Amino acid sequence: MDSPSSAIPLSRYVLFFGLSILGCGFDLWSKAAVFAWLGMPGQNRYFWFLEPYVGFQTSLNEGALFGLGQGYTPVFAVFSVIAAIGILYWLFVAKAAHDWLLTTALGLITGGIFGNLYDRLGIWGEAAVRDFILFRYNDEYVWPNFNVADSLLVVGAGLMLWHSFFVSQNSATFTESDSEAN
Repeated sequence: MDSPSSAIPLSRYVLFFGLSILGCGFDLWSKAAVFAWLGMPGQNRYFWFLEPYVGFQTSLNEGALFGLGQGYTPVFAVFSVIAAIGILYWLFVAKAAHDWLLTTALGLITGGIFGNLYDRLGIWGEAAVRDFILFRYNDEYVWPNFNVADSLLVVGAGLMLWHSFFVSQNSATFTESDSEAN
């Protein structure tokens, strides 16, 4: 039985699920809104915030990061589910949720996972991830289109890197000595 000191605070559940649900929800809303506005890819419709550098253009990605693994959408969907289960286990069974920064990072990552998983499962109509944010420098350098879910994944991964390099083990709110006492 868990002692009161090893119980995960309710605030960590709220933080994790709040970030996951709000992040996924904003991602799905933004994809639906931009695709309804600009249409499906191939119509060469753009909306520029700063022409020709930053704008919106719809595209579909049947692969993963930077379009790698095109055609392996079902494989990436399975990896997404495994990753989400692993995150939940790590945070709430292995009790990593005692660390607020790690909880924040993994909440963002989970929101991104589910935003792109929705697309990969074809729930919106096609089994491909909807991307629309465009960065480019003239026609010389074009960054692959991405979406809010991708941004959540990158920010979450960045926070995890920050955590691994700059957050000392001594500053964690739950230490190994606490877990050994149980």
